Parts: sequence; structure tokens; C-alpha cells
Amino acid sequence: MRNWNEPIRALFPQMVKWRREFHMHPEISFQEVRTSARVAEILKQAGLEVRTGVGGRGVIGILHGNGDSSHTVALRADMDALPIQDEKTCEYRSTVPGVMHACGHDAHTAALLGVAVLLSQHRDEVPGRIVFLFQHAEEVLPGGAERMIEDGALEGVDAVYGVHFWTSFPVGVVALNDHALMAGADTFHIEVIGKGGHGGLPHETVDAIAIASHLVVNLQTVVSRQIDPLKSGVITIGHIQGGRACNVIAERCVMTGTIRTLDPTLREFISARISEVTEQTCRMYGATYRVDFDWGTPPLVNHTVEAHRMAEVARKIVGNAKVWEVPPMMAGEDFAYYLQQRPGAFCFVGAGNPERGIRYPHHHPLFDIDEEAMKVSAALLIETAMSYLRGDPVN
Repeated sequence: MRNWNEPIRALFPQMVKWRREFHMHPEISFQEVRTSARVAEILKQAGLEVRTGVGGRGVIGILHGNGDSSHTVALRADMDALPIQDEKTCEYRSTVPGVMHACGHDAHTAALLGVAVLLSQHRDEVPGRIVFLFQHAEEVLPGGAERMIEDGALEGVDAVYGVHFWTSFPVGVVALNDHALMAGADTFHIEVIGKGGHGGLPHETVDAIAIASHLVVNLQTVVSRQIDPLKSGVITIGHIQGGRACNVIAERCVMTGTIRTLDPTLREFISARISEVTEQTCRMYGATYRVDFDWGTPPLVNHTVEAHRMAEVARKIVGNAKVWEVPPMMAGEDFAYYLQQRPGAFCFVGAGNPERGIRYPHHHPLFDIDEEAMKVSAALLIETAMSYLRGDPVN
């Protein structure tokens, strides 16, 4: 079997150039025009079969190996950026006002392009077929994963793998588990409808802001007092808006929030209780209401065998001490949809390095990654795909 370390080291400067190019020219979800075109160009130059416009802005590269295996593996990277102003001082700072790669998707894309190029150069050693999924719109709903799947992205695919760079973990670490790794993420919208009036005559009104304040407190007891404390759930009210003047009692108050769960049954329970608590709180104070849900990504649940495969590969690459088994994280990721359709696994690759000032969290205006993480990611994706295609046994 080939040692991929040297080919990866040789291609690494090019991966860095690609990553910085994408970082300088970020595009938000569903607007990845330049990024998609550039990805397709690089894949075509590498001699891959290429599909564009997959589910919208998605791009697929297909590599046909030597035919020793009838199996197909898919590897995925996301391409979209965020509506955040880049406040870093560096040569590759975003050139687009108010838009930046603050979650590492530029590096995901560059690393997977490196994998595609390297494997295309050694396709006679690839015992099967590899599908490279460059996904648009991971950051917003409805995300790109579902749309790409609907457009045939997983046709003929037997297993799917992905990685996410994570600055909370030091560079060189691979973190995963063999069960739920990330949460389902849903959004709710509540409008409390009262009766407005004069700020000095509250008895003639139904104060929507006062009722909404009670509702915020009441909703917190759904998680703290109504679900098993050994189960994980989150209700967060992230936005509340009511009224326009200090001496006017507001007729309406609107709030929006998110639900995070690791269990589909708990997801249903929490959403039902949000509706019930809203109804009962508003009724108690004489208001009416409206509740709407935007159903987001389901929990991301790794498949046991494939998570173990990825962990075994990672140990060979970074050593036992740097492969961490981690508890679930309450952030969401639409890679979950791929894992609902096919066996596979998803992991975090450490990309933080405080000594170099790379310590800011995801979605922060000073976010950056240690680009050395791309070497780990590339090796991990190559070796995991090859392990599956060879049919390596998994402990």
C-alpha cells in the first residue's frame, strides 16, 4: 500500500493556494457561482468526470479506479461562506464586504480538491469508484445536502465520509464517536398577539411584551423540568422584538429561537411542548398567538462500523493519543442527511493553534484555521476511502 504522506506534502502548497483563493472570494449559501465554477475547473483539469448544477450550485467529481472493486465511496466538502465581516489582518483576508469563510468551508473544499487530484494521479491504485461531493449551502435552510441527494448525488454510492475542521481542538487531533455526533437543529417562530394601548393605562391593554417575557421563562422549564436529565436538549430564544415607543404598550411581540436535540422522539416532544406552553401562557393572560416551525437538519448519527474504520485509519495517521472520542456537540450539520441514506461517518479534525493566534471560535469575525490541518484531513479521507474499497476488516 502506498504511503500518501509524501504526495500530500508535495501538493500541500497548492492546497494552501486554493484555500486562500476561496477565502478571499467567499460566497454565501446558494450564491456559490465563482466557487462552484472554480471547483469544476480544477476537477476537469485532473481528468475527473464532472457534474455541475447538482441540486443547485453543487458540483460532483467522479473518479473511476482500476475496477478491482465494485464499490463506490463518496467524500464530501461544503463550499459556502457566512454573512460576517472578516476582521483579520492577513494577505488572504476576504475581499467581499460583509462575507467571510468563518467556518472552514474554504479549507474543506481545498483539502478535498487535493484528495481528488492526488487520487486521479494514482487512479490505477484505487480499487473502485470515488465520488467527490462539493456541496453548496450548508449554512442555511433548506440546505444543499437534501437537494443534492434528490438530484442523484448518492446514486451508486455504498458509503459516505466527511470531515469538519474545528478550532476548539488542536491541530493534529481527530475527534469523533460511533453514535450521535451532532444535534438536530430546528427553528421556531412565535408571535404573541395582545391589545395595544397607552403606556399609562395598562388595565385597558393586553401587554404582548409582558406575556412574551413570561413565555421565555416558561419555555426554559421544558428542558430543565420536563425531559430526562440524561437526555440532551436545548431551547434557545435568540431574538425577541416588540414595541416601538417607550409610552406605548405593544400589541404584538415576536420571538425566534432554536431547538437542538440528539433524539428524534425528543425532537417531537420539545416541539409539541413549545406549542402547548405558548398556548397556555397566552390564554392565561388573554392573548392569542401563532407558532411556526422550520424543520432543520436531523441529528448527525455516525454508523458504528464506519466510525470505527475512520478511527482506526486516524490512529495510523496521527497516533492513538490524538484520536479522541468526544461527546455529541449541539451544533447542527446537514451531513446528517447523507448518513440517513448511506453508511458512513463524520469527524472533526483539529485546526486550532493558540501559539499562532488561531484560537477564535467558528462564526467569529477573526476566525482562521491552522492550514496544517488540511494534511491530516487529506490523509484521513484518502485512507478511509481506500480502506472501504479494499474491504479492510474493522475491529
